[in-house]
Amino acid sequence: MQLKQQRDKLKQYQKKITLQMEKERQLAKQLLNDGKKEKALLILKKKRYQDQLLDKTENQISNLERMVQDIEFAQIEMKVFEGLKVGNDCLKKMHEMLSLEEVERIMDETQDSIEYQRQIDEMLAGSLTQEDEDAVLAELEAITQGEADLELPEVPDEELPEVPEQEPGREKERVKKKPEREMLAL
Repeated sequence: MQLKQQRDKLKQYQKKITLQMEKERQLAKQLLNDGKKEKALLILKKKRYQDQLLDKTENQISNLERMVQDIEFAQIEMKVFEGLKVGNDCLKKMHEMLSLEEVERIMDETQDSIEYQRQIDEMLAGSLTQEDEDAVLAELEAITQGEADLELPEVPDEELPEVPEQEPGREKERVKKKPEREMLAL
């Protein structure tokens, strides 16, 4: 902040010298017109000295501006550094909370849960394991063996009477219901 104030003061000083140099140049012209060559020469020497002061002032302003920029950039770097430091501390705390063993345990538990859920899904979907398939086939074989041993009654050879397609009373009901459906559709 102080550097910026100094820079501003130097710029004001620079303007002051520039205005003064212009006045002295005009005065030197006036003195030459009046025939006072010695005084005009003295004023031009003074103007030359002020011109050198102006160059030095310009260099000092440039140095101050460079320094201000360097300081501002260093402040930005410090903020970045502080941000990195806070982030690093946060990561360290997180790593302290989670050990590798705990992560492995959680991953194993997750894998077990996934496997258990897959088994449930298979059961719900009707998929059977190989053991279940073998048990079902064994039960089917036992049932087939048991049926072969049972005596079933004989099937009659007589033809059955024909069954009418519709009952006589229901045909009238259908005719009555049709207009109601048509009215509902409207």
